[in-house]
Amino acid sequence: MTTNYASYIDHTLLSPDATKEQIGKLCQEARKYGFASVCVNPYWVKYCKNLLQDTCVKVCTVIGFPLGASTTETKVFETKQAIEQGADEIDMVINIGLLKTRDYERVKEDIQHVIDAAGGKIVKVIIETCLLTDEEKVRACQLAVDAGAAFVKTSTGFSKKGATVEDVALMRKTVGQHVGVKASGGIRSFSDMKKMLEAGANRIGTSSGVRIIEETL
Repeated sequence: MTTNYASYIDHTLLSPDATKEQIGKLCQEARKYGFASVCVNPYWVKYCKNLLQDTCVKVCTVIGFPLGASTTETKVFETKQAIEQGADEIDMVINIGLLKTRDYERVKEDIQHVIDAAGGKIVKVIIETCLLTDEEKVRACQLAVDAGAAFVKTSTGFSKKGATVEDVALMRKTVGQHVGVKASGGIRSFSDMKKMLEAGANRIGTSSGVRIIEETL
């Protein structure tokens, strides 16, 4: 059976200078190739939802992005507004500073409040692996699972480094088989994607989705 690789991809455009035309093109490409979702900044959620309303492509947005250091109340407001405007999936950034301070209960509460605000929609928790030790990566994943996250995600793509095969394998080992792992950041070819899937990822965040799928055709 042929693998539908497009169904693993969150087709992503999070650049601050992304124009309406570019976001529209992103949606057209997602429709054409059948990507899992488009992943855009909150401002574009309503626009994308309108463009994709007659498709199976979901609209994903980012919360507390890219630093994770906004207040929980701000993240909750962002999440509720995004859901109201049509977001199907939420990718939130943890409070990385609190994790490194070992204030684990507050990190978990931050995640839980966003999950509650999402009202049953899929929440992916971005732990920003490039800023963490392996011990911190494991703890962040455990906190996300305990809070009820659907996925843990490697990276925002806006820090020092993106996803690595080693981090994806560690995250998969930590969360087991019942929580998703999203690899994101620096995945630009089909070879990159395949390595991440083999390491345990079951969702891929990339701005190179079209190039990747065309490599498989």
